Amino acid sequence: MTTTAAPGAQALAYEWIKFRSVRSTVWTTVATAVLPVLGAVFVATTGSLQSDDTVLGGSLTLSVVAQMLAAVVGALVMTGEYSSGTIRTTFAARPRRSSVLAAKAALVAGVMYVLALASCTLAYLVGDALLPEGRYAQGEPLPALFGIAASFAVAALLGLAVGTLVRHSAGAVTTVIGLLLLPSLFGPLFGDAERWIAGLSPTAALEKLTQTSDAAADTVGSLGPWPSLLLVAAYTTVLALGALVLLRRRDV
Repeated sequence: MTTTAAPGAQALAYEWIKFRSVRSTVWTTVATAVLPVLGAVFVATTGSLQSDDTVLGGSLTLSVVAQMLAAVVGALVMTGEYSSGTIRTTFAARPRRSSVLAAKAALVAGVMYVLALASCTLAYLVGDALLPEGRYAQGEPLPALFGIAASFAVAALLGLAVGTLVRHSAGAVTTVIGLLLLPSLFGPLFGDAERWIAGLSPTAALEKLTQTSDAAADTVGSLGPWPSLLLVAAYTTVLALGALVLLRRRDV
């Protein structure tokens, strides 16, 4: 007697095969995982941590760059298929486009969450081991590390939504990097609305969760770390739903 895998599991398996078959996606994912640890080693060995920073924040100095790469991975998962033309084969094999996007979303969110949790936890442990004991505040790694991993997953989903909308790799990467950086840059220009505008990016939520001294209200907004992460997750969900609507309506 033979058994057939559930459609969702089958779609996820197909997406995993494609994911690990594309060099740009694989190497960007590897860089996402490695950067936080390298940042922890660099900060500890160079003594560049500010006196008012925390061990957690200093150890995750390069987590912001890594999060941007996670967003790039999300974009490439979709735009790579448009660039190569394999998206036609994908939709021919699975005419329900919503199931394709759902499988891609589950894959990038799951991969980035697990990798970020492992990498950022290791970076914190490395920083804690290398930095002088008692000189810096420790910070509160739990439950912050779970939120940090979630911010990577949200960034990847944001990249996937943008990639679905734009369908061109260079344009999608540029757009998603802009979405991560521009709210913090322009937030102070909006007066009382600054606490909302500046906290609109996954990067802002990440900096708050890492408890870095750089997470000042005038650069990342005055919302708390968890409300900021929920706000980012909410508009990412809306953008993803909009991308799904266009994916169903547009020709390949």
